[in-house]
Amino acid sequence: MKVKILKFSKNNKVLKNINKIILVLLCMVTYNIHSQKTKEVKADKAYDNYNYVSAIKNYEKLIASGTKSQDLLQNLGNAYYFKADLVNAAKWYGELFNYSQYIDPEYYYRYAQSLKSIKDYAKADSIMAKFNELKGTDIRAKLAKLQANYLEQIKKNSGRYVVENAGINSKYSDFGSAFFNNKIVFASAKDTGNFTNRRHSWTGEGFTNLYKADIVAEGFLTKAEKFGSGINSRVNESTPVFTNDGKTVYFTRNNFIKGKLRADANKTTLLKLYRASLEDEKLTNIQELSFNSDNYNVAHPTLSADEHTLYFASDMPGTLGQSDIFKIEIKEDGTFGAPTNLGPKINTEGRESFPMITTSGELYFASDGHPGLGGLDVFVSKINKDGSFSEVTNVGEPLNSSFDDFGFLINEVSRYGYVTSNREGGLGGDDVYKFKEIKKLIIKCEQNLDGIIVDKDSGLPLFNVKVSLLDADKKMLQEVVTNKDGKFDFGLQECNSVCYIKSELQETSFSQTQQVTIKEGEDNYLEIPIASSSKTIHKSDDLMKLYSINPIHFDLGKYNIRPDAEIELTKILNVLQQYPQMELDIRSHTDSRQSAEKNRILSQNRATSTMNWLISKGISKKRLTAKGYGESQLLNKCTDGVICTEAEHQANRRSEFIVTKI
Repeated sequence: MKVKILKFSKNNKVLKNINKIILVLLCMVTYNIHSQKTKEVKADKAYDNYNYVSAIKNYEKLIASGTKSQDLLQNLGNAYYFKADLVNAAKWYGELFNYSQYIDPEYYYRYAQSLKSIKDYAKADSIMAKFNELKGTDIRAKLAKLQANYLEQIKKNSGRYVVENAGINSKYSDFGSAFFNNKIVFASAKDTGNFTNRRHSWTGEGFTNLYKADIVAEGFLTKAEKFGSGINSRVNESTPVFTNDGKTVYFTRNNFIKGKLRADANKTTLLKLYRASLEDEKLTNIQELSFNSDNYNVAHPTLSADEHTLYFASDMPGTLGQSDIFKIEIKEDGTFGAPTNLGPKINTEGRESFPMITTSGELYFASDGHPGLGGLDVFVSKINKDGSFSEVTNVGEPLNSSFDDFGFLINEVSRYGYVTSNREGGLGGDDVYKFKEIKKLIIKCEQNLDGIIVDKDSGLPLFNVKVSLLDADKKMLQEVVTNKDGKFDFGLQECNSVCYIKSELQETSFSQTQQVTIKEGEDNYLEIPIASSSKTIHKSDDLMKLYSINPIHFDLGKYNIRPDAEIELTKILNVLQQYPQMELDIRSHTDSRQSAEKNRILSQNRATSTMNWLISKGISKKRLTAKGYGESQLLNKCTDGVICTEAEHQANRRSEFIVTKI
């Protein structure tokens, strides 16, 4: 560049001035590049240290100055997402998707969640469909596919709550609540006005302490003030739960004990659970729980009705997602068992947190992994007698919104309760809202799924058909066999769920599968016709052999029809019903281990008993004959005095159903 200028310049003074200008410009460009890089490093460092307030400020300055990259847009979107500002997260994730085509699948999920905060559900659903394509094994993807009509279902569950500001909220975050006597204890980041008040870099607010408030008429709260003594520290305290006698409290706090902070390998101070004794709101004997760790979070406790089980949220090893709900036994001596993950019925690869157990055995919790309105929604599941969980149900609007809704708490007598939300119209980051439940939620809509398998040609019921219930992905859920009347029953199944029923004839390789949708409020009894295996029947054929029917067994020396014999005789009954002109000769045989006369009489009684059973089921006596042959037609050498095995004797004890007319 300098050579070219010398060539075309006629004035050395002008030349020198131009060279100075170029040098200054070059220095400015170099300085600007260095300055931008320094700002980016600073922003990344803040982001890596969870200082999202600072990270957002620096990333947005970089973008305003023209700097843009995939990593920068991802981090900026994440900073807003983790700070629970989903509106801005949607904005920057949108920029990310416009900027790059090759994006980690997890960003599809976060973008969809963020879009819900601005109620762009159509686009959110299309993004989730793409997420399912990229990561179909993810529980969240499966739920989104299975519950494609989730908005319709949420609408059905909506309108059951009247929600209002609880009356104790500040311009800072107020969240999470617990009943204590006639009070509510909650967490707050209230600013005391002290200029030395410490700020949390994640939220930009002060650290949280526990406060109490009186419950007055219709659930409103008043007289908020700090709770007790000995519990609030210079770090975060939140989400307590109290025993029924008010003498013990479990609560969440940063990893802080005996005046010292502890951190994990990344120098991050995590959350732990603590237990303390309580008397006159004074906490003593504060101890961290034995299953805590410096390397993972444990938070948000709640107790079962009998107080023998503690439920909590954690990202400990064995967690399916960002945080899961666990339970742990509280032993008589106050020690604990081993933590148990509640499993994929409750937990997903997203966030499940803030559990609450009612005295009637319902688990309420917050999740962004189950299909919802946006952010965290409140869900409920019934705890079954065997400890399993019913299908998870979104409790609907207005308790849930397109923003974060969590910390559900309810008085089951008054039906007043409290929930935390950062929805629009609040005073601070999070606010506590009081609600009145005006209509109880039917937690799970279930309908019985049963039916009958019949022969396609004759319409007669088919016995011993294997019937399988498969889910929407055609994975096995249940397997039964039709009874003597051709009927099957899968019990209660979730309304509106799509499943498949597979019918298989036991004695052949024939099978068929059909799709079924469980209808709400309707009879789900199914009549399923199948083409049974066609067999050519001839006169003198033995139906036992032709249809591979198991031997008809009788108790020793007896001739009454046993239940297991009824199962096999039903197969003979089905054939007679399919061929109304058929006539049979029922023949009964014994082994040789009694006198010939006794065996003849016993076999005749058995043959007659068998015939009478068929007559009782509607077969005309004119179509049947019965004769006992005793030991007169042995199939092998096992006559009197010959030593034989039990299997050889069994071969002689048989029934025959010989076709005499077809």
